[in-house]
Amino acid sequence: MIEYKKGDQLDIDISDMGINGEGIGKIDGYTLFVKDAVIGDKAEVSIMKAKKNYAYAHLDEVLIPSNDRVTPVCPKAKSCGGCQLQALNYKAQLKYKQDKVRNDLIRIGGFDADFVDGILRDIVGMDDNLRYRGKAQFPVGRDKDGNVVTGFYAGHSHNIIPIDDCVIGAKEYADITKIIKEHMRRFDIAPYDEESGTGLVRHILIRKGFKTGEIMVCLVLNRKRIPDTGKGKALYLTGQEELIKALADVSGMTSVSVNLNTERSNVIMGNETHTIWGSDSIKDTIEVCGYDMPHRAITYSISPRSFYQVNPKQTDRLYSLALKYANLKGTETVWDLYCGIGTISLFLAGMAGHVYGVEIIPEAIEDARANAKYNGIDNATFYTGKAEEIGLSDAKITLPKPDVIVIDPPRKGCDEALINTILSTAPRRVVYVSCDPATLSRDLKLLTNGGYEIKEATPVDMFPQCVHCECAVSLVRK
Repeated sequence: MIEYKKGDQLDIDISDMGINGEGIGKIDGYTLFVKDAVIGDKAEVSIMKAKKNYAYAHLDEVLIPSNDRVTPVCPKAKSCGGCQLQALNYKAQLKYKQDKVRNDLIRIGGFDADFVDGILRDIVGMDDNLRYRGKAQFPVGRDKDGNVVTGFYAGHSHNIIPIDDCVIGAKEYADITKIIKEHMRRFDIAPYDEESGTGLVRHILIRKGFKTGEIMVCLVLNRKRIPDTGKGKALYLTGQEELIKALADVSGMTSVSVNLNTERSNVIMGNETHTIWGSDSIKDTIEVCGYDMPHRAITYSISPRSFYQVNPKQTDRLYSLALKYANLKGTETVWDLYCGIGTISLFLAGMAGHVYGVEIIPEAIEDARANAKYNGIDNATFYTGKAEEIGLSDAKITLPKPDVIVIDPPRKGCDEALINTILSTAPRRVVYVSCDPATLSRDLKLLTNGGYEIKEATPVDMFPQCVHCECAVSLVRK
């Protein structure tokens, strides 16, 4: 095999794409990973970092573009780390994600290819695949000229790419970030500096309820609690009342808050949040229907730290699948682990005997209880705690034996202790909602080895233009 080194220029055909959306090409058995290249491109590349069997290369020029290549809608798509697939047409994006789920089930899960093809359904895409995000978190910093900027981090870095209008976010986000940046310049409010730990404004969190139109803004500040002024309000930044007035003029604005985070870490939000105008939360509605189920709509209160799916339209479809897979008859005891604000729990409650939800974030559990009350649901009980500790001998939460367990874990998947709890409690059905096909495949291998059978799996594209993919899976005990 020829030994390649940094600086070598090569012409290659891109035949595959990696887990982060990078193009993959081979020359004489040597693999090159090329950011911004897509399947079908013939490209000129230069090696940036060479290893024995593979290298990372820069895309110098697309010599012959792929039939699936398109011009990105966002001019910052190449430099921003948010959208990795904008140069790929949407039909090809869906195929990439379908193949990603299939390949992970085979390679990581160890399942036979014919078996996977039998249980894996076509990915659920969306017609309108821009302006879908109901949540965005904008880091705040300075550009090389010292100007206050907001945007998103470049891939694998904390360098902020200034973006005035994100095309996958709601249109109001651009107006809101502009108001805050202008306020910071006017009152000389410094953005946070990671290296020194100084500066005040770290992030801007914005949420929008797509069905209600309600909007929330939360400023993440590098400061500790401030006593109120004696007039019922604490002042967290200079010109606070002027900023509130400007934000309140944005159509749909319902809540303005501050979150306090002085930790020198990559964690965006701290544990302390204070509302400085309007409500503590916003509301949004999710609807499920189809799959021979009655139409049902639930309205939720969403606070700054609550988990709530970022794509409301696709959430309707994802949760409809979860309910289909739960196959409830009206009498079952259900555990909903990693329940968030009760998004899935309250739909399950309408078709089950009783639902028990567990979530580690206290504010989310408060929201879940309020959501149950608001929607008139009295057969759902919520607990603050770690899902992975349920079932342990010294667990603080004891739940009745489940007939069905629904899990919607973070990207890292399920803790081993939780897998063991599922296997030891042996519910008839398990519904696994996943945001990472790799950890899903790992966990499914453990569950099937422990006596469960996969009946069906359906990918759902919750993140058009991005590499991430959700998947709902139905398992039954053998």
